[in-house]
Amino acid sequence: MKFIRQTFESFRFAWQALKSNLTRTILSLLGVTVGIFAIVAVFTIVDSLERNIKESLSAIGDKVLYVQKWPWGFGGEYQWWRYFQWPSPSYAEYKYLYDNLEMASAVAVMDFRGGTTVKRGSNSMEALIQGVSYEYNEISDVPIALGRYFSPIETDGARNVAIIGAEVAETLFPNQDPIGKEFKLAGNRFVVVGQQVKKGESLLDIGGNPDTKCLIPYGAFAKLFQSGRPDPDIVVKGYETDEGLQELEAEIVGLMRTRRGLKPRQENNFSINRPEAAAQAIAGIFSVLTVAGWVIGSFSILVGGFGIANIMFVSVKERTNLIGIQKSLGAKNYFILFQFLFEAVMLSLVGGLVGILLVYLGSFIPLGTLDIRLSMGNILLGLGVSSVIGILSGIIPALMAARLDPVIAIRAK
Repeated sequence: MKFIRQTFESFRFAWQALKSNLTRTILSLLGVTVGIFAIVAVFTIVDSLERNIKESLSAIGDKVLYVQKWPWGFGGEYQWWRYFQWPSPSYAEYKYLYDNLEMASAVAVMDFRGGTTVKRGSNSMEALIQGVSYEYNEISDVPIALGRYFSPIETDGARNVAIIGAEVAETLFPNQDPIGKEFKLAGNRFVVVGQQVKKGESLLDIGGNPDTKCLIPYGAFAKLFQSGRPDPDIVVKGYETDEGLQELEAEIVGLMRTRRGLKPRQENNFSINRPEAAAQAIAGIFSVLTVAGWVIGSFSILVGGFGIANIMFVSVKERTNLIGIQKSLGAKNYFILFQFLFEAVMLSLVGGLVGILLVYLGSFIPLGTLDIRLSMGNILLGLGVSSVIGILSGIIPALMAARLDPVIAIRAK
């Protein structure tokens, strides 16, 4: 109990010392404030970017493989002249994979057409048209706000039905329930069977913003837009038990090579793309940004730490006589040590808290579609770094104060 009481007294002495030199205290914590602000701000922005991009990547499916003509390029030489000669996937190959894949939980085919005008009466807008097979909703999330998803009869029969995005619904059917109503697409009448949940703007809309998208059966899409050379994507979803989707990928490669009649020594003339490859490429960028944040913040924190250490040396010199009196009255070394150590840590923590507060206030500043959120992890990181800087800055002055001889200290002026 005596130790706890004296520790509390040390804390009270440190607090009184900070209050008695308020101007010096404020100037001392500025360096730590700037450093913690820089580190926490960079980490918060990086975390917000990563979360936003991961949410966008989730829209193209989890545990899925894309069978396509063109490989996704993430650094290195992109040999487009080789890929240009490869044949595009076909609907027949989709059916072949659909009928023969054993390691897949779902197989779908899809294709896009951007900048297509959809119209109803005097209302019109440009929308992204996406033709999909029935299994598409098993691979990518299609949240329905009104109506329903396609039926197998509608997709197999290539019927003129559509699931529209929220913005399309607001434009073509203002203040109306669009379900069961018609609109025109490429001169053809389509009936709305569903409306997707409004997503809103995001930083990265991979696969297109669902708010401005029209989903239609793949057969209907092919009749409207694939009169030339079709280039659909075949999307295959694996089972949760297939770690890394290696077994599924090997099966797809074998079936596609068989279907295209490739000889053993011939290379693949198709690409199997993984969404996680994009995530890994983005993670590399985030790692660089994180290091940059540490470097930028470290310089400011270093300056702040030296500032706190300098103030603590000055405080020890100013209070040498008081230290001698306290020791002569029976104060232990740890009592003196804790006074100055607590003072340094509190000084650093206050600076860190101010820096974190500035980041929190900055998170309310609109940055386009980027949603900035200050996480508890980054708050704890800022407080932890502040505490460490306070301890490192104050430990030497505190040890010096604790080791002063009481007789010599009392005589000091």
